[in-house]
Amino acid sequence: MQEYMEFFKANPMLSLAWVGLFVALIVTVFKSSTSKVKNVNHQELTLMVNKQDAKVVDVRSKEEFKKGHIVDALNVTMSEIKNNQTTSLEKYKTSPIIVVCNAGMTSAQAAELLVKQGFENIHNLKGGMGEWQSANMPVVKSKR
Repeated sequence: MQEYMEFFKANPMLSLAWVGLFVALIVTVFKSSTSKVKNVNHQELTLMVNKQDAKVVDVRSKEEFKKGHIVDALNVTMSEIKNNQTTSLEKYKTSPIIVVCNAGMTSAQAAELLVKQGFENIHNLKGGMGEWQSANMPVVKSKR
């Protein structure tokens, strides 16, 4: 224990950084365990779409969506979700919805917003379209 105290005194900035990282880890674990949004991988997404008739919602921009998206996905941008303009999703309020973006970070935020707007069964695609495409899963391009 004495060695730790000496280390903390000799390296205050490094010690502070470690404490900060530890607190961030605890907060992240706590938030993920209490969140109503569950993360799914590409295999779980496929099963949910096929067996539970889940709807995929892509929150990327219209241009990115046109370049390639998951089959039958709806494009509802993050700004539309922030502004509560989710009328195209109202009929899916109780159905499973899987939110997708490029890397899984923006979609996690969008999923939390959708939960606050009253959607009941929200999931986030872990790794987003990057992981989806790296797993060689099917992608459709829009012509419009």
